[in-house]
Amino acid sequence: MSLLVTGSIGIDTVKTPYGISENCLGGSAVYFSMAASFFGPVRLVGVIGSDCPFNLAEVFADRKVDLTGLEVRSQSKTFRWTGSYQNDMDDRTTDKLELNVLTEKPPRVPAEFKDSKFVFLANTAPALQIELLSQLNDPFFVAADSMNCWIENELDDLRGLLKNITCLIINEDEARMLADTSNLIKAAKSILDMGPGILVIKKGQSGSVMCDSNANMFILPAYPAENVKDPTGAGDSFAGAFMAYLARVDKADFESLKTAVAYGTVVASFAIADFSLKGLTSITTDDIESRFETLQKLTNF
Repeated sequence: MSLLVTGSIGIDTVKTPYGISENCLGGSAVYFSMAASFFGPVRLVGVIGSDCPFNLAEVFADRKVDLTGLEVRSQSKTFRWTGSYQNDMDDRTTDKLELNVLTEKPPRVPAEFKDSKFVFLANTAPALQIELLSQLNDPFFVAADSMNCWIENELDDLRGLLKNITCLIINEDEARMLADTSNLIKAAKSILDMGPGILVIKKGQSGSVMCDSNANMFILPAYPAENVKDPTGAGDSFAGAFMAYLARVDKADFESLKTAVAYGTVVASFAIADFSLKGLTSITTDDIESRFETLQKLTNF
Protein backbone atom coordinates (compact mmCIF):
# COMPACT_ATOMS: atom_id res chain seq x y z
CA MET A 1 0.00 0.00 0.00
CA SER A 2 1.14 3.56 -0.67
CA LEU A 3 2.90 5.45 2.13
CA LEU A 4 3.34 9.23 2.21
CA VAL A 5 5.31 11.41 4.59
CA THR A 6 5.29 15.16 4.81
CA GLY A 7 7.72 16.92 7.09
CA SER A 8 10.89 18.92 7.42
CA ILE A 9 14.15 18.60 5.51
CA GLY A 10 16.88 20.37 7.39
CA ILE A 11 20.49 21.27 7.93
CA ASP A 12 21.50 20.20 11.44
CA THR A 13 24.40 20.87 13.73
CA VAL A 14 24.44 18.36 16.57
CA LYS A 15 26.62 18.30 19.66
CA THR A 16 26.79 15.24 21.92
CA PRO A 17 29.35 13.87 24.40
CA TYR A 18 30.69 11.87 21.44
CA GLY A 19 31.44 14.78 19.14
CA ILE A 20 30.00 17.43 16.87
CA SER A 21 28.38 16.97 13.48
CA GLU A 22 28.15 20.32 11.69
CA ASN A 23 25.80 21.15 8.84
CA CYS A 24 24.64 17.57 8.37
CA LEU A 25 21.46 16.37 6.71
CA GLY A 26 18.46 16.14 9.02
CA GLY A 27 14.74 16.74 9.21
CA SER A 28 11.78 14.56 10.09
CA ALA A 29 10.88 13.61 6.51
CA VAL A 30 14.47 12.57 5.80
CA TYR A 31 14.84 10.26 8.79
CA PHE A 32 11.33 8.88 8.27
CA SER A 33 11.94 8.13 4.60
CA MET A 34 15.29 6.45 5.14
CA ALA A 35 13.84 4.22 7.87
CA ALA A 36 10.69 3.44 5.88
CA SER A 37 12.67 2.51 2.76
CA PHE A 38 13.79 -0.75 4.39
CA PHE A 39 10.19 -1.96 4.27
CA GLY A 40 8.83 -0.56 1.02
CA PRO A 41 8.38 2.53 -1.14
CA VAL A 42 7.65 5.91 0.39
CA ARG A 43 6.45 9.18 -1.09
CA LEU A 44 8.15 12.28 0.31
CA VAL A 45 6.50 15.71 0.37
CA GLY A 46 8.72 18.51 1.62
CA VAL A 47 10.34 21.83 0.81
CA ILE A 48 13.87 23.21 0.86
CA GLY A 49 15.54 26.46 -0.10
CA SER A 50 18.09 26.99 -2.84
CA ASP A 51 20.82 27.02 -0.18
CA CYS A 52 20.38 23.32 0.62
CA PRO A 53 23.78 21.65 0.05
CA PHE A 54 22.41 18.13 -0.17
CA ASN A 55 21.33 16.30 -3.31
CA LEU A 56 18.42 14.25 -2.03
CA ALA A 57 18.27 12.26 -5.26
CA GLU A 58 21.77 11.02 -4.46
CA VAL A 59 20.97 10.49 -0.76
CA PHE A 60 18.09 8.20 -1.68
CA ALA A 61 19.60 6.85 -4.90
CA ASP A 62 19.39 3.19 -3.86
CA ARG A 63 16.13 3.57 -1.94
CA LYS A 64 12.50 3.46 -3.04
CA VAL A 65 11.85 7.07 -2.08
CA ASP A 66 9.76 9.04 -4.56
CA LEU A 67 10.86 12.70 -4.52
CA THR A 68 8.13 13.99 -6.83
CA GLY A 69 6.76 15.96 -3.88
CA LEU A 70 10.04 17.76 -3.15
CA GLU A 71 9.89 21.52 -3.77
CA VAL A 72 12.98 23.72 -4.11
CA ARG A 73 12.16 27.40 -3.56
CA SER A 74 14.76 29.66 -5.08
CA GLN A 75 14.01 32.65 -2.86
CA SER A 76 13.89 30.70 0.40
CA LYS A 77 16.32 29.29 2.93
CA THR A 78 16.32 25.73 4.23
CA PHE A 79 15.25 24.89 7.77
CA ARG A 80 18.21 24.79 10.20
CA TRP A 81 18.50 23.34 13.69
CA THR A 82 21.36 23.33 16.20
CA GLY A 83 21.00 21.16 19.25
CA SER A 84 23.05 19.59 22.01
CA TYR A 85 22.77 16.55 24.27
CA GLN A 86 24.22 16.08 27.71
CA ASN A 87 25.38 12.81 29.28
CA ASP A 88 21.76 11.80 29.65
CA MET A 89 21.03 11.42 25.95
CA ASP A 90 17.30 11.84 26.60
CA ASP A 91 18.01 15.46 27.58
CA ARG A 92 18.14 17.65 24.47
CA THR A 93 18.56 21.42 24.22
CA THR A 94 17.73 23.46 21.13
CA ASP A 95 20.55 25.99 20.86
CA LYS A 96 19.43 27.65 17.64
CA LEU A 97 16.41 27.31 15.40
CA GLU A 98 15.89 28.88 11.97
CA LEU A 99 12.51 27.84 10.59
CA ASN A 100 13.07 29.66 7.30
CA VAL A 101 11.05 27.90 4.57
CA LEU A 102 8.89 26.16 7.20
CA THR A 103 7.21 29.49 7.96
CA GLU A 104 5.89 29.67 4.40
CA LYS A 105 2.95 27.90 2.79
CA PRO A 106 3.16 24.11 2.94
CA PRO A 107 4.29 22.14 -0.10
CA ARG A 108 1.73 20.94 -2.62
CA VAL A 109 0.85 17.27 -2.63
CA PRO A 110 1.35 16.01 -6.22
CA ALA A 111 -1.73 14.64 -7.96
CA GLU A 112 -0.17 11.18 -8.16
CA PHE A 113 0.29 11.17 -4.36
CA LYS A 114 -3.28 12.08 -3.44
CA ASP A 115 -4.39 8.45 -3.32
CA SER A 116 -1.91 7.58 -0.53
CA LYS A 117 -3.51 5.22 2.00
CA PHE A 118 -0.94 5.42 4.81
CA VAL A 119 0.11 8.95 5.77
CA PHE A 120 2.50 10.39 8.33
CA LEU A 121 2.21 14.07 9.19
CA ALA A 122 5.58 14.79 10.79
CA ASN A 123 5.97 17.48 13.42
CA THR A 124 4.97 20.96 12.26
CA ALA A 125 2.25 23.50 13.05
CA PRO A 126 -1.06 21.61 13.36
CA ALA A 127 -2.78 24.07 11.01
CA LEU A 128 -0.29 23.09 8.31
CA GLN A 129 -0.81 19.41 9.08
CA ILE A 130 -4.55 19.88 8.66
CA GLU A 131 -4.02 21.73 5.36
CA LEU A 132 -1.73 18.99 4.03
CA LEU A 133 -4.19 16.29 5.07
CA SER A 134 -6.98 18.11 3.26
CA GLN A 135 -5.06 17.65 -0.02
CA LEU A 136 -5.41 13.85 0.16
CA ASN A 137 -8.35 11.87 -1.12
CA ASP A 138 -9.30 9.17 1.36
CA PRO A 139 -6.36 7.85 3.42
CA PHE A 140 -6.87 4.65 5.40
CA PHE A 141 -4.42 5.31 8.26
CA VAL A 142 -3.11 8.75 9.24
CA ALA A 143 -0.52 9.22 11.98
CA ALA A 144 0.85 12.52 13.22
CA ASP A 145 3.60 13.82 15.47
CA SER A 146 3.54 17.02 17.51
CA MET A 147 5.58 18.84 20.13
CA ASN A 148 5.34 21.02 23.23
CA CYS A 149 5.30 24.39 21.47
CA TRP A 150 2.14 23.46 19.52
CA ILE A 151 0.51 22.12 22.69
CA GLU A 152 1.29 25.40 24.45
CA ASN A 153 0.49 27.82 21.64
CA GLU A 154 -1.72 26.09 19.05
CA LEU A 155 -3.90 23.84 21.20
CA ASP A 156 -7.17 24.56 19.38
CA ASP A 157 -5.64 23.65 16.01
CA LEU A 158 -4.04 20.56 17.52
CA ARG A 159 -7.38 19.43 18.96
CA GLY A 160 -8.87 19.90 15.50
CA LEU A 161 -6.14 17.73 14.00
CA LEU A 162 -6.66 14.98 16.59
CA LYS A 163 -10.24 14.56 15.47
CA ASN A 164 -9.06 13.74 11.95
CA ILE A 165 -6.20 11.29 12.45
CA THR A 166 -5.95 7.60 13.28
CA CYS A 167 -2.84 7.66 15.43
CA LEU A 168 -0.83 10.18 17.45
CA ILE A 169 2.87 9.52 18.14
CA ILE A 170 4.41 11.77 20.82
CA ASN A 171 6.86 11.54 23.71
CA GLU A 172 5.91 11.14 27.36
CA ASP A 173 6.48 14.79 28.33
CA GLU A 174 4.25 15.93 25.48
CA ALA A 175 1.58 13.40 26.46
CA ARG A 176 1.51 14.69 30.04
CA MET A 177 1.37 18.29 28.82
CA LEU A 178 -1.41 17.63 26.32
CA ALA A 179 -3.54 15.78 28.88
CA ASP A 180 -2.57 18.06 31.77
CA THR A 181 -1.78 15.19 34.10
CA SER A 182 1.43 13.60 35.39
CA ASN A 183 -0.02 10.08 35.31
CA LEU A 184 0.87 8.61 31.93
CA ILE A 185 -1.95 6.06 31.87
CA LYS A 186 -4.54 8.74 32.66
CA ALA A 187 -2.89 10.95 30.05
CA ALA A 188 -3.23 8.24 27.42
CA LYS A 189 -6.95 7.77 28.11
CA SER A 190 -7.51 11.52 27.98
CA ILE A 191 -5.72 11.88 24.64
CA LEU A 192 -7.66 8.99 23.11
CA ASP A 193 -10.84 10.79 24.13
CA MET A 194 -9.67 13.73 22.01
CA GLY A 195 -10.06 11.76 18.80
CA PRO A 196 -7.27 9.44 17.67
CA GLY A 197 -8.07 5.76 17.96
CA ILE A 198 -4.43 4.86 18.63
CA LEU A 199 -1.74 6.51 20.73
CA VAL A 200 1.97 5.71 20.81
CA ILE A 201 3.98 7.32 23.59
CA LYS A 202 7.75 7.31 23.13
CA LYS A 203 9.73 7.01 26.36
CA GLY A 204 13.30 7.28 25.04
CA GLN A 205 15.60 4.82 26.78
CA SER A 206 12.56 3.34 28.53
CA GLY A 207 10.87 2.17 25.33
CA SER A 208 7.28 2.95 24.36
CA VAL A 209 3.64 2.48 25.29
CA MET A 210 0.84 1.98 22.77
CA CYS A 211 -2.85 1.93 23.55
CA ASP A 212 -6.08 2.24 21.64
CA SER A 213 -9.68 3.27 22.17
CA ASN A 214 -10.68 -0.37 22.72
CA ALA A 215 -8.62 -0.46 25.93
CA ASN A 216 -5.80 -2.50 24.37
CA MET A 217 -2.32 -1.70 25.65
CA PHE A 218 1.18 -2.75 24.63
CA ILE A 219 4.40 -1.87 26.45
CA LEU A 220 7.79 -2.53 24.88
CA PRO A 221 11.23 -1.65 26.27
CA ALA A 222 13.86 0.00 24.14
CA TYR A 223 16.37 -2.25 22.39
CA PRO A 224 19.47 -2.48 24.64
CA ALA A 225 21.77 -0.61 22.28
CA GLU A 226 25.43 -0.33 23.26
CA ASN A 227 26.22 2.61 20.96
CA VAL A 228 24.31 5.86 21.42
CA LYS A 229 26.09 8.72 19.69
CA ASP A 230 23.24 10.89 18.39
CA PRO A 231 19.54 10.46 19.28
CA THR A 232 18.46 13.05 16.69
CA GLY A 233 15.92 11.54 14.33
CA ALA A 234 15.27 8.47 16.49
CA GLY A 235 11.58 9.29 16.85
CA ASP A 236 11.11 9.89 13.14
CA SER A 237 13.04 6.70 12.35
CA PHE A 238 10.71 4.86 14.72
CA ALA A 239 7.71 6.35 12.93
CA GLY A 240 9.16 5.49 9.52
CA ALA A 241 9.56 1.82 10.33
CA PHE A 242 6.23 1.73 12.20
CA MET A 243 4.26 3.20 9.32
CA ALA A 244 6.11 1.37 6.55
CA TYR A 245 5.51 -2.00 8.18
CA LEU A 246 1.77 -1.26 8.41
CA ALA A 247 1.74 -0.17 4.77
CA ARG A 248 3.57 -3.35 3.78
CA VAL A 249 1.08 -5.67 5.49
CA ASP A 250 -1.80 -3.34 4.53
CA LYS A 251 -3.63 -3.58 7.84
CA ALA A 252 -3.70 -1.94 11.26
CA ASP A 253 -5.20 -4.44 13.68
CA PHE A 254 -3.65 -4.41 17.15
CA GLU A 255 -1.38 -7.41 16.50
CA SER A 256 0.03 -5.68 13.41
CA LEU A 257 0.45 -2.47 15.38
CA LYS A 258 2.44 -4.32 18.04
CA THR A 259 4.78 -5.72 15.42
CA ALA A 260 5.09 -2.26 13.88
CA VAL A 261 6.11 -0.82 17.27
CA ALA A 262 8.78 -3.51 17.58
CA TYR A 263 10.19 -2.72 14.14
CA GLY A 264 10.13 0.99 14.97
CA THR A 265 12.04 0.27 18.17
CA VAL A 266 14.66 -1.75 16.33
CA VAL A 267 15.24 0.76 13.54
CA ALA A 268 15.48 3.62 16.05
CA SER A 269 18.20 1.67 17.86
CA PHE A 270 20.29 1.78 14.68
CA ALA A 271 19.56 5.46 14.03
CA ILE A 272 21.06 6.54 17.36
CA ALA A 273 24.33 4.70 16.78
CA ASP A 274 25.90 7.47 14.68
CA PHE A 275 25.46 11.06 13.55
CA SER A 276 22.90 12.10 10.94
CA LEU A 277 21.85 9.19 8.69
CA LYS A 278 25.01 7.12 9.13
CA GLY A 279 23.37 4.77 11.62
CA LEU A 280 20.70 3.92 9.03
CA THR A 281 22.74 3.90 5.84
CA SER A 282 25.28 1.48 7.28
CA ILE A 283 22.80 -1.37 7.85
CA THR A 284 20.80 -3.84 5.80
CA THR A 285 17.38 -5.43 6.08
CA ASP A 286 19.09 -8.54 7.45
CA ASP A 287 20.54 -6.46 10.30
CA ILE A 288 17.06 -5.22 11.16
CA GLU A 289 15.56 -8.70 11.10
CA SER A 290 18.37 -10.06 13.27
CA ARG A 291 17.87 -7.38 15.90
CA PHE A 292 14.09 -7.82 15.69
CA GLU A 293 14.48 -11.52 16.51
CA THR A 294 16.74 -10.63 19.44
CA LEU A 295 14.16 -8.18 20.77
CA GLN A 296 11.49 -10.87 20.51
CA LYS A 297 13.61 -13.26 22.57
CA LEU A 298 14.40 -10.62 25.18
CA THR A 299 10.76 -9.69 25.73
CA ASN A 300 9.17 -13.15 25.55
CA PHE A 301 8.50 -14.90 28.87
